[in-house]
Amino acid sequence: MIPLSFAQRRLWFLHQFEGPSATYNIPVTLRLTGALDPAALVASVRDVVARHESLRTLFAENAEGVPFQQVLPLDEAGCDVPFIESGADTVDAAVARVARHAFDLCGEIPFRATLFRCSEQESVLALVMHHSAADGESMGPLVHDLATAYEARRRGGAPQWDELPVQYTDYTLWQRELLGDEDDPDSELAAQLAYWRDTLTGAPQPLQLPVDRPRPAVPTREGGLVEFTLDPEDWTGVQRLAATTCTSAPMVLQSVLAVLLNRLGCGDDVSIGSPIAGRTDEALSGLVGFFVNTWVLRADLSGDPTFLEVLRRVQDKALSAYDHQDAPFDRLVEAVNPERSSAHHPLFQVMFAWQETPHLTLDMGEVRAELRMVPTHTAKFDLDFGFGVEGSGRGLGGYVEYAKDLFDRGSVEALVGRFVRVLRQVVADPGGRVGAVDVLS
Repeated sequence: MIPLSFAQRRLWFLHQFEGPSATYNIPVTLRLTGALDPAALVASVRDVVARHESLRTLFAENAEGVPFQQVLPLDEAGCDVPFIESGADTVDAAVARVARHAFDLCGEIPFRATLFRCSEQESVLALVMHHSAADGESMGPLVHDLATAYEARRRGGAPQWDELPVQYTDYTLWQRELLGDEDDPDSELAAQLAYWRDTLTGAPQPLQLPVDRPRPAVPTREGGLVEFTLDPEDWTGVQRLAATTCTSAPMVLQSVLAVLLNRLGCGDDVSIGSPIAGRTDEALSGLVGFFVNTWVLRADLSGDPTFLEVLRRVQDKALSAYDHQDAPFDRLVEAVNPERSSAHHPLFQVMFAWQETPHLTLDMGEVRAELRMVPTHTAKFDLDFGFGVEGSGRGLGGYVEYAKDLFDRGSVEALVGRFVRVLRQVVADPGGRVGAVDVLS
């Protein structure tokens, strides 16, 4: 009996508490241009599900109520690929509907594929995964394996790929062996939890954001999305400042976000969550699975520091966090033990995510495939700022996912404008005081 990984345990708890939901779905599409072989595509989807056990894993409970992973054989997984005729003008709405599928983690595999045929030369493959089976870093190996399998199936054979060195269940056992028992004071887990307890105890909760309406006692999880692009010159300025300060572009952007929140009235003690990939071993690089963990940056803006001082403080906290990145977030919450509320996320309510993944296109024989993320119209946090490199000369792409319980779209659009305004000021004068930064237009 293979236990759940620490990351899966948190999703298992949420699933038990809230029931099936689309909140933790990862929906993507492959826009397929060219003469598609549908039978080969369906076979290749099954090949990928066979290759990655996480995509055919259920959650189950033993007689004592302890959850564990149940990996289904492929012939029991029920990996069908519905084939639906759809017009080019209606396919996005159809994809949005399948993206909101609420997975029953105990009764169905956490992966669904649907093929929409728009014309002889245009098709859309919608892939929806639950977060318990995959993360953002999984998209690369997933689509590359799919392309490899499609090429083989199109030629009438099976994919000839190297066997994966490990499966997700191997990682789960390795994780527990590495971290040990938190009740053992000499274990790695105990040491990391002690660091987070010292770092986060006493952080103000919740963050006093400039919301449009009072926070409900129980969030609906309904979310909106505002996308934007930093101008190439702004992105260049961020990179230049990171180079001259021996930091990184994500650290600069996260520092800008901390300054923005401070100037909007959130105080001098600002906690921001961030995902970290968690793939600390090369053997995990080609695996589809849920490895990402969450850590919390407690930004110190006391004493009216300069932006350079804020950036240095953020860098110090980030580097220390990297050394303690294996402590599972749910155990971290238990260790810090903040005052709990169903109204807000524990320890932080604003997320900063950096996804340095290029826009992915693949050639699958006569078919060209373009990977796109699909919004779920849900919100895990009050605000979720995400950034990713768009490409040379195109600036930096970003988005803000927001909780509709708290914010109107216009307010979030204004927030994005203020973020850019703050960024331009601190990049132009990083030695200036945070208290002098103007967030108003």
